[in-house]
Amino acid sequence: MSIDTAVTTGTWALDPTHTEIGFTVRHLMSKVRGKFDTFEGTLVTAEDPTASTVSVSVDLSSISTGTADRDAHLRSADFFEVDTYPSMTFTSTGVTQKDDDEFVLRGDLTIKGVTKPLELEVEFLGEGGDPWGGTRVGVEAKGEISRKEFGIDFNIPVSGDKVMIGDKIKLHIVAEAVLQA
Repeated sequence: MSIDTAVTTGTWALDPTHTEIGFTVRHLMSKVRGKFDTFEGTLVTAEDPTASTVSVSVDLSSISTGTADRDAHLRSADFFEVDTYPSMTFTSTGVTQKDDDEFVLRGDLTIKGVTKPLELEVEFLGEGGDPWGGTRVGVEAKGEISRKEFGIDFNIPVSGDKVMIGDKIKLHIVAEAVLQA
């Protein structure tokens, strides 16, 4: 099914109550899922969707995996070191349209003072009015990073030349943004 990807031009703000910035990482023989509860972001849309821009800032202390002790450890110097590096940021550098409703969003991701390029596969979910008289747009994005590239390399060896925590972090974002007046 094709979705009309002609989006109203303007500035859109992420709606934190209808947006989730989540991740999955390998842990032993399973996977741990988590998300960040506090963030802000802006999408500036242009007539040509490939000229649109995105910027997001995430409060790393808002990490939530469902386990308080693990969340506290992730905030520590072993991982995010939130006292020194309180936020993670993403600033887009380009957009490529793959087909009617799929795009590749390229940008710079900064974690712990280290900036690396990130590509996100983005699906445009549509634009429409809301019950409060506003206009909303929805997207879903997926990508993957190496945590070690950002200096997050804490691990615990386990038997068989394995480690407790995987290096690859899968990112999953489902977002709604509201057109600003």
